[in-house]
Amino acid sequence: MKFVVKLGGAALENPELLRRCAKAITQLAQDGHKVALVHGGGVQLTRVLAQMGKKSEFVAGLRVTDAETRDAALMVLGGRVNKSVVAALDQCGQAAMGLTGGDGHVFRARKKKTTPDLGYVGEIAATDPKWLDAIWTMGAVPVISSIALGFDGEYYNINADEMASACAVATKADALVFLTDVPGVKGADGNVMRWLSLKQIPALEEQAVVSGGDAAKAECLQRGADAWSQARSHPPS
Repeated sequence: MKFVVKLGGAALENPELLRRCAKAITQLAQDGHKVALVHGGGVQLTRVLAQMGKKSEFVAGLRVTDAETRDAALMVLGGRVNKSVVAALDQCGQAAMGLTGGDGHVFRARKKKTTPDLGYVGEIAATDPKWLDAIWTMGAVPVISSIALGFDGEYYNINADEMASACAVATKADALVFLTDVPGVKGADGNVMRWLSLKQIPALEEQAVVSGGDAAKAECLQRGADAWSQARSHPPS
Protein backbone atom coordinates (compact mmCIF):
# COMPACT_ATOMS: atom_id res chain seq x y z
CA MET A 1 0.00 0.00 0.00
CA LYS A 2 0.97 3.63 -0.46
CA PHE A 3 0.71 6.04 2.45
CA VAL A 4 1.16 9.80 2.46
CA VAL A 5 1.70 11.06 6.00
CA LYS A 6 1.54 14.75 6.89
CA LEU A 7 3.59 15.59 9.95
CA GLY A 8 3.36 18.88 11.79
CA GLY A 9 2.57 20.57 15.05
CA ALA A 10 3.95 19.14 18.26
CA ALA A 11 5.60 16.17 16.52
CA LEU A 12 8.20 18.50 14.99
CA GLU A 13 8.81 20.27 18.31
CA ASN A 14 8.97 17.31 20.68
CA PRO A 15 11.99 15.01 20.08
CA GLU A 16 10.34 12.04 21.80
CA LEU A 17 7.11 12.43 19.83
CA LEU A 18 9.10 12.79 16.60
CA ARG A 19 10.98 9.59 17.47
CA ARG A 20 7.72 7.72 18.02
CA CYS A 21 6.31 8.98 14.71
CA ALA A 22 9.53 8.01 12.92
CA LYS A 23 9.36 4.55 14.47
CA ALA A 24 5.78 4.06 13.24
CA ILE A 25 6.67 5.22 9.73
CA THR A 26 9.74 2.98 9.73
CA GLN A 27 7.57 0.01 10.66
CA LEU A 28 5.23 0.73 7.75
CA ALA A 29 8.16 0.97 5.34
CA GLN A 30 9.80 -2.19 6.64
CA ASP A 31 6.50 -4.04 6.27
CA GLY A 32 6.75 -3.34 2.54
CA HIS A 33 4.55 -0.26 2.26
CA LYS A 34 5.56 2.84 0.31
CA VAL A 35 5.44 5.87 2.59
CA ALA A 36 5.93 9.53 1.67
CA LEU A 37 6.19 12.01 4.53
CA VAL A 38 5.17 15.64 4.00
CA HIS A 39 5.91 18.17 6.73
CA GLY A 40 5.30 21.78 7.60
CA GLY A 41 7.15 23.67 10.30
CA GLY A 42 5.07 26.73 11.03
CA VAL A 43 6.02 26.94 14.71
CA GLN A 44 9.72 26.74 13.91
CA LEU A 45 9.37 29.34 11.15
CA THR A 46 7.47 31.72 13.41
CA ARG A 47 10.21 31.40 16.03
CA VAL A 48 12.99 32.15 13.52
CA LEU A 49 11.08 35.11 12.11
CA ALA A 50 10.65 36.49 15.63
CA GLN A 51 14.40 36.18 16.12
CA MET A 52 14.78 38.18 12.92
CA GLY A 53 12.43 40.83 14.30
CA LYS A 54 9.55 39.95 11.97
CA LYS A 55 5.97 39.49 13.16
CA SER A 56 4.04 36.61 11.64
CA GLU A 57 0.64 37.40 10.12
CA PHE A 58 -2.02 34.94 9.00
CA VAL A 59 -5.14 35.23 6.85
CA ALA A 60 -7.61 32.31 6.91
CA GLY A 61 -4.90 30.05 8.31
CA LEU A 62 -2.32 30.98 5.63
CA ARG A 63 0.90 32.84 6.43
CA VAL A 64 1.45 36.24 4.79
CA THR A 65 4.77 35.63 3.03
CA ASP A 66 6.92 38.49 1.74
CA ALA A 67 10.28 37.78 0.07
CA GLU A 68 12.19 37.75 3.38
CA THR A 69 9.68 35.41 4.99
CA ARG A 70 9.78 33.12 1.93
CA ASP A 71 13.57 32.92 2.13
CA ALA A 72 13.34 32.13 5.83
CA ALA A 73 10.77 29.41 5.07
CA LEU A 74 13.11 27.86 2.52
CA MET A 75 15.90 27.86 5.09
CA VAL A 76 13.84 26.53 8.01
CA LEU A 77 11.46 24.10 6.31
CA GLY A 78 13.81 22.90 3.57
CA GLY A 79 16.80 22.88 5.91
CA ARG A 80 16.65 22.37 9.66
CA VAL A 81 13.16 20.85 9.94
CA ASN A 82 13.54 18.59 6.91
CA LYS A 83 16.89 17.25 8.03
CA SER A 84 15.70 16.68 11.60
CA VAL A 85 12.95 14.41 10.26
CA VAL A 86 15.45 12.58 8.04
CA ALA A 87 17.71 12.12 11.08
CA ALA A 88 14.84 10.76 13.19
CA LEU A 89 14.08 8.12 10.54
CA ASP A 90 17.78 7.29 10.26
CA GLN A 91 17.94 6.67 14.01
CA CYS A 92 15.16 4.11 13.56
CA GLY A 93 17.15 2.35 10.85
CA GLN A 94 15.12 3.69 7.94
CA ALA A 95 16.83 5.36 4.99
CA ALA A 96 15.20 8.65 4.01
CA MET A 97 15.72 11.27 1.33
CA GLY A 98 14.91 14.87 2.19
CA LEU A 99 13.76 17.28 -0.50
CA THR A 100 11.58 20.29 -1.12
CA GLY A 101 8.64 20.16 -3.46
CA GLY A 102 10.79 22.05 -5.95
CA ASP A 103 13.46 19.34 -6.24
CA GLY A 104 13.07 17.34 -9.44
CA HIS A 105 9.92 19.35 -10.20
CA VAL A 106 8.00 16.89 -8.05
CA PHE A 107 5.61 19.76 -7.32
CA ARG A 108 5.23 22.95 -9.37
CA ALA A 109 3.50 25.96 -7.89
CA ARG A 110 1.64 29.02 -8.98
CA LYS A 111 0.89 32.09 -6.93
CA LYS A 112 -2.32 31.74 -4.94
CA LYS A 113 -4.76 34.48 -5.87
CA THR A 114 -6.23 35.90 -2.68
CA THR A 115 -7.66 39.09 -1.25
CA PRO A 116 -5.68 40.47 0.44
CA ASP A 117 -2.56 39.42 -1.42
CA LEU A 118 -0.47 36.97 0.65
CA GLY A 119 2.80 37.42 -1.24
CA TYR A 120 4.83 34.28 -2.00
CA VAL A 121 2.07 31.87 -1.04
CA GLY A 122 1.41 29.30 -3.71
CA GLU A 123 -0.81 26.42 -4.65
CA ILE A 124 0.11 23.22 -6.44
CA ALA A 125 -0.24 23.56 -10.20
CA ALA A 126 1.48 20.37 -11.45
CA THR A 127 3.03 17.19 -10.08
CA ASP A 128 5.56 14.63 -11.30
CA PRO A 129 6.04 11.77 -8.81
CA LYS A 130 8.80 9.95 -10.73
CA TRP A 131 11.45 10.97 -8.18
CA LEU A 132 9.27 9.70 -5.36
CA ASP A 133 8.95 6.40 -7.23
CA ALA A 134 12.74 6.31 -7.62
CA ILE A 135 13.25 6.89 -3.88
CA TRP A 136 10.75 4.14 -3.06
CA THR A 137 12.56 1.79 -5.47
CA MET A 138 15.70 2.32 -3.40
CA GLY A 139 13.82 1.36 -0.24
CA ALA A 140 13.87 4.87 1.22
CA VAL A 141 11.20 7.25 2.50
CA PRO A 142 10.87 10.62 0.73
CA VAL A 143 10.61 13.47 3.24
CA ILE A 144 9.10 16.51 1.52
CA SER A 145 9.05 20.05 2.90
CA SER A 146 6.14 22.28 1.89
CA ILE A 147 8.05 24.55 -0.47
CA ALA A 148 7.53 24.36 -4.25
CA LEU A 149 9.11 26.02 -7.27
CA GLY A 150 6.90 28.11 -9.52
CA PHE A 151 7.04 28.24 -13.30
CA ASP A 152 8.35 31.79 -12.84
CA GLY A 153 11.48 30.50 -11.10
CA GLU A 154 10.36 31.69 -7.65
CA TYR A 155 9.94 29.49 -4.60
CA TYR A 156 6.51 29.56 -2.95
CA ASN A 157 5.37 28.73 0.54
CA ILE A 158 2.75 25.98 0.29
CA ASN A 159 0.31 24.98 2.99
CA ALA A 160 1.60 21.59 4.16
CA ASP A 161 -1.90 20.08 4.23
CA GLU A 162 -2.36 21.09 0.59
CA MET A 163 1.03 19.61 -0.31
CA ALA A 164 0.13 16.33 1.38
CA SER A 165 -3.22 16.20 -0.39
CA ALA A 166 -1.58 16.85 -3.78
CA CYS A 167 1.04 14.20 -3.01
CA ALA A 168 -1.64 11.63 -2.21
CA VAL A 169 -3.46 12.33 -5.47
CA ALA A 170 -0.27 12.34 -7.58
CA THR A 171 0.96 9.02 -6.17
CA LYS A 172 -2.50 7.42 -6.11
CA ALA A 173 -2.00 6.75 -2.41
CA ASP A 174 -4.25 4.32 -0.59
CA ALA A 175 -4.36 6.52 2.49
CA LEU A 176 -3.64 10.12 3.50
CA VAL A 177 -2.83 10.44 7.18
CA PHE A 178 -2.61 13.71 9.14
CA LEU A 179 -0.57 13.43 12.34
CA THR A 180 -1.43 16.44 14.48
CA ASP A 181 -1.53 17.55 18.10
CA VAL A 182 -5.04 18.97 17.57
CA PRO A 183 -7.59 16.52 19.08
CA GLY A 184 -10.12 17.10 16.30
CA VAL A 185 -13.02 19.28 15.20
CA LYS A 186 -15.31 20.14 18.08
CA GLY A 187 -19.06 20.44 17.59
CA ALA A 188 -21.40 23.02 19.07
CA ASP A 189 -21.44 21.03 22.33
CA GLY A 190 -17.67 21.40 22.67
CA ASN A 191 -16.98 17.70 22.18
CA VAL A 192 -14.71 16.28 19.48
CA MET A 193 -16.70 14.95 16.54
CA ARG A 194 -15.76 11.30 16.01
CA TRP A 195 -16.84 11.34 12.36
CA LEU A 196 -17.02 14.27 9.97
CA SER A 197 -18.11 14.05 6.33
CA LEU A 198 -17.12 16.56 3.66
CA LYS A 199 -20.80 17.45 3.23
CA GLN A 200 -20.90 18.75 6.81
CA ILE A 201 -17.98 21.16 6.41
CA PRO A 202 -19.76 24.13 4.69
CA ALA A 203 -22.31 24.39 7.50
CA LEU A 204 -19.58 24.14 10.13
CA GLU A 205 -17.66 26.91 8.40
CA GLU A 206 -20.74 29.14 8.42
CA GLN A 207 -21.08 28.52 12.15
CA ALA A 208 -17.34 29.27 12.62
CA VAL A 209 -16.91 25.79 14.10
CA VAL A 210 -14.29 25.17 11.40
CA SER A 211 -12.02 28.17 10.88
CA GLY A 212 -8.38 29.24 10.46
CA GLY A 213 -6.02 26.31 9.98
CA ASP A 214 -8.86 23.80 10.23
CA ALA A 215 -10.65 25.56 7.35
CA ALA A 216 -7.50 25.35 5.23
CA LYS A 217 -7.18 21.65 6.07
CA ALA A 218 -10.83 21.04 5.19
CA GLU A 219 -10.35 22.77 1.83
CA CYS A 220 -7.35 20.55 1.10
CA LEU A 221 -9.32 17.42 1.93
CA GLN A 222 -12.16 18.54 -0.34
CA ARG A 223 -9.79 19.24 -3.23
CA GLY A 224 -8.07 15.90 -2.71
CA ALA A 225 -11.36 14.02 -2.63
CA ASP A 226 -12.56 15.78 -5.79
CA ALA A 227 -9.31 15.06 -7.63
CA TRP A 228 -9.32 11.43 -6.51
CA SER A 229 -12.94 10.99 -7.60
CA GLN A 230 -12.17 12.53 -10.99
CA ALA A 231 -9.14 10.28 -11.46
CA ARG A 232 -11.21 7.18 -10.68
CA SER A 233 -13.94 8.32 -13.09
CA HIS A 234 -11.47 8.99 -15.91
CA PRO A 235 -8.68 6.38 -15.68
CA PRO A 236 -5.77 6.72 -18.14
CA SER A 237 -6.27 4.89 -21.41
